[in-house]
Amino acid sequence: MKKKYKCEIDCAACAQKVEDAVKKIDGVNDVRVNFMMQKFTLDADDARYDDILQQCIKEGKKIEPDFKVEI
Repeated sequence: MKKKYKCEIDCAACAQKVEDAVKKIDGVNDVRVNFMMQKFTLDADDARYDDILQQCIKEGKKIEPDFKVEI
């Protein structure tokens, strides 16, 4: 399942770091964090999508404490 969300992230470097970290989460097929558009796009396993999304947000906050995703 692939969904797009509005997000808050402070810089392009942080967006890249979050993207790299989220790609390592089991069940994530692809992810894009667009700093300029403030968009978070997640393609993940359908059966566990909600759990994976929460893991992604948690991982993002470790890198960028102000990282937010509007669900």
